[in-house]
Amino acid sequence: MIELHLDINTEEGQMGTFVTFPEEGGPFPVVFFYMDAPGKREELHDMARRIATTGYFVVLPNLYYRTKDYFELDFETGSNRDEMFELMSKIGNRMIVQDTFAMINFAESAEMADAGRIGCVGYCMSGPFALSVAAAYPERVRAAASIYGVRLVVEALDSPHLGFGKTTAEIYIACAEYDDYVPIDMVNAVTTELSNSGANGRVELYPGVHHGFAFPGRGNIYNKESSERHWERLHALFDRNLK
Repeated sequence: MIELHLDINTEEGQMGTFVTFPEEGGPFPVVFFYMDAPGKREELHDMARRIATTGYFVVLPNLYYRTKDYFELDFETGSNRDEMFELMSKIGNRMIVQDTFAMINFAESAEMADAGRIGCVGYCMSGPFALSVAAAYPERVRAAASIYGVRLVVEALDSPHLGFGKTTAEIYIACAEYDDYVPIDMVNAVTTELSNSGANGRVELYPGVHHGFAFPGRGNIYNKESSERHWERLHALFDRNLK
């Protein structure tokens, strides 16, 4: 496997990015992996590697680059949790769509990337980012996944659900049964909105698990069975649409 740590030039600065892809073969379909709120860290690098090993060019940027070159939540003490929420408040769907334009340009220039076949995935904070990107670049993005993504149906002009009818991508939305950030009312709302939009996709409720179930570093919240199911769904989604 090839691994690179590099900066992608955006309109607002240098976006530190982890890139990984297989050593042989290619060019490979591209997967944009949008980080969750605790930051671009080794746990996410490992998840990016898991996707890349099956034949993808994976791009994982630091979305906080405008204000912080590096941030990682201290899960053990939670001492920098307030800083995390402050960083979260400074980014949103429109900004990530803008950043993705730079990511697409980067992929187009990369010899081992096929920028004509793009998928994207986001977790928690970035679930809505992945869906917004799919709507913004329908000619590029063929698959988009939100894993316990937050703020999927809200009263805002850039609410992700408003883009369902604009995308040509297959959409997959995974939700946890017990989630203070994504209550069942929102799960039901996004299910209805996706169905009414006519977009190709589905919402899947994972029973008995909590927000964050896919991350091995989340202690008792991590649920191996459900995490592996989400990997099965994610690999199948990308393989159907990008290969």
